[in-house]
Amino acid sequence: MTTLARATDTLTRDALTVLQPGFAGTTAPDWLLRRLGEGLASVALFGRNVTSPEQVAALTAQLRAEREDVLVAIDEEGGDVTRLEVRTGSSFPGNHALGAVDDVGLTRAVAAELGRRLAAAGVDFNWAPSADVNSNPDNPVIGVRSFGADTDLVARHTAAYVTGMQSAGVATCTKHFPGHGDTGVDSHHAVPHIDVDADVLAERDLVPFRAAIAAGTRAVMSAHILVPALDPDRPATLSRRILTDLLRGELGYDGLIVTDGIEMQAIAGTYGIERGTVLAVAAGADAICVGGGLHDEGTVRRLSDALVEAVRAGELPEERLADAAERVRALARWTAANRPADGVPDTADGDVGLRAARRALRVTAAEDVAPLTEPPYVAALTPVANIAVGNETPWGVAAELGRLLPGTETGSFHGADAGSEALAAAGSRRIVAVVRDEHRHPWMAAALDVLLAARPDTMVVEMGVPRARPRGGLHVATHGAARVCGRAAAEAIAGV
Repeated sequence: MTTLARATDTLTRDALTVLQPGFAGTTAPDWLLRRLGEGLASVALFGRNVTSPEQVAALTAQLRAEREDVLVAIDEEGGDVTRLEVRTGSSFPGNHALGAVDDVGLTRAVAAELGRRLAAAGVDFNWAPSADVNSNPDNPVIGVRSFGADTDLVARHTAAYVTGMQSAGVATCTKHFPGHGDTGVDSHHAVPHIDVDADVLAERDLVPFRAAIAAGTRAVMSAHILVPALDPDRPATLSRRILTDLLRGELGYDGLIVTDGIEMQAIAGTYGIERGTVLAVAAGADAICVGGGLHDEGTVRRLSDALVEAVRAGELPEERLADAAERVRALARWTAANRPADGVPDTADGDVGLRAARRALRVTAAEDVAPLTEPPYVAALTPVANIAVGNETPWGVAAELGRLLPGTETGSFHGADAGSEALAAAGSRRIVAVVRDEHRHPWMAAALDVLLAARPDTMVVEMGVPRARPRGGLHVATHGAARVCGRAAAEAIAGV
């Protein structure tokens, strides 16, 4: 009985070790601290857990007081997807802006400074960068999160990002393997399909992951996508052919494999989170990301119990679970060894994000465009945000223009009547129209048609992927909606 009890305890600890759960609140709940003592090795932070860097630092200190080697993970891409600055918008442009500049030294510097700030807050594991080649311009979930549509560009900037961030002691998690760029469906809602042959995948989508592996990325995140050329039956997260045979075997990767959020509908709606968790670990995943939507103790219990029961039923080899848990512990050892010993390094470059955002601007001006001299009306043509970006983070140019031109007014518009409503709200003021992925939203393009027909001197700021042709008295493409992108655009509009 003693041997059985000891084995059961080890099994339960391993099951807890492979989970990366979230929680509610800005301090650690009692159940989370208790689970850290029982074997939980990772904790995930989301926007709901963040009010300020100082608060996050206090939270991570609370977690490490319970378990010194706990991995603290976050989804901090910079740009449109920010958690550390979820209330204000990011101080760093995202991947698409960095790709537009195409200076790998700048990308490395941005990632290093973002990593430094994460490390200062006690975060040592970042679910970034996105290495997806945005080959489908209608992609609803990647877009500006990608460095671009060119494979080689994405590869070199992915490698630079990995090198920069890990120089700050923060482990990167390159995503979304084997590549989410050629999808027209958001895996938060359903299972996307990529229907191209294996040669295309090898020459396009896998190249940035090879570059990330060569650069030493400590983790890779799987995508909940079905790629029939690789596995016609199961999405990548649940596919042994993709995670073990391809990623570990063919690509020679030996670090941590993390799933995308297991509660996303691509998995939860098809397999359920318990079954999905077991299948993912059996396929070769080492850690289960959960907590974007489900963030309670019951979820942790359900998933750990499912893993334990699967081992006991012979559905999941105990050795596979033990190997997964050991890979999590190995990453924890790496982050502990690379954590700054004497606090945050004094090599901060606080302005690098704004410099990058300024360099990413693409400005197209009509010959007869009049400069903006009075406070304008900013009409934000606002699409529905995808789940990865969320709707908590402010975006646009109104706040930044208001600082440069006090008295600036603004409104948000959506739908078939957006153009006429914006015209009415603007009155006699000069209009600055702010859009996000105009090419993907017919209502948005129609609203711009209305505005420009009535007011040809309207200035247009595109804060998504700039696929639509530039138009308006002045057209500014920012390649992302980070706060610093808004500031750079405001400076261009105001001529400062």
